[in-house]
Amino acid sequence: MLLNANLLKQGLQTWRTTWCRTFFGRRKRYDLGTCNLITEPGNVSSERMVPEHIAKPSYYFVRNSPSNGEGESEIKTREQINSMRESCKLAADILNRACSFAKVGVTTDDIDGLVHEETIKANAYPSPLRYLGFPKSVCTSVNNVACHGIPDDRKLLDGDIINIDITVFFNGYHGDCSKTVLIGNVDDRGRYLVESTEQCLNEAILCCGPGQPLCVIGKSIDKYAKRKKLTVMPAFAGHGIGSYFHGPPNILHFDNDFPGVMLPGMTFTIEPVLTLGTREAEILEDAWTAVSLDNARSAQFEHTVLITEDGCEVLTVAS
Repeated sequence: MLLNANLLKQGLQTWRTTWCRTFFGRRKRYDLGTCNLITEPGNVSSERMVPEHIAKPSYYFVRNSPSNGEGESEIKTREQINSMRESCKLAADILNRACSFAKVGVTTDDIDGLVHEETIKANAYPSPLRYLGFPKSVCTSVNNVACHGIPDDRKLLDGDIINIDITVFFNGYHGDCSKTVLIGNVDDRGRYLVESTEQCLNEAILCCGPGQPLCVIGKSIDKYAKRKKLTVMPAFAGHGIGSYFHGPPNILHFDNDFPGVMLPGMTFTIEPVLTLGTREAEILEDAWTAVSLDNARSAQFEHTVLITEDGCEVLTVAS
């Protein structure tokens, strides 16, 4: 997940003045004792160890360093595409196991432990770990947490919804995907949100193909959300991925006309966040956890896609 604030580095002054000030704001506070659907951060355990034999991205060795591509989008060769298929398939397989594991009474730290061990077992590296200082191996975002939730000791409760966002670094390439899971008996509005967000991603993928403007993805997502009477949280974007974790092209999830065209060999993520409330978000003091200002629940689904000569291939499909 790439914050749209990265676009500011490209000198997009119009975006700075018209959008950025409204994406983030001052959080409204509510009585947390009356509703378990408002999730506050818990206690975070220490960093899990990665064996020496596991190949690691460069940011593992330099604290708080990024893994960002620069300049033009990475157009991959056939060999690189095959490596992307392997990393993406592994990410999807681990995501499926994590989603099945997520039940009432399980902590998000338990999920982190599962993801970490499954990734290491496959001789891969859990990409979130140490990326720009992120302390855990997976992002777990519950209820009003829009994205980048840090796993902790909070137990999942009946009626929760949780997004599990997994990225693995395998054979030199990152594969990235996420799903939102229903925990126990989720109310009708929560189920509607989750089902609609998954379908929103599927419709956006149908827009992809060689020569298509990148902005059609955001247009599709925005149109779908309005039709379903849901709100896009536009502060978070998809991103190019491959030998780097995040990089060009930026994939905006709101109606836009920013330039850029899909080219064969390009790989990127599509990962819309839809909410039952308003679009504004806040980053908490841990510098990662993004929550809705109105404490409304949100959902997210994500795939890594490849632009081919005649269409689009979803790479993050489990075996």
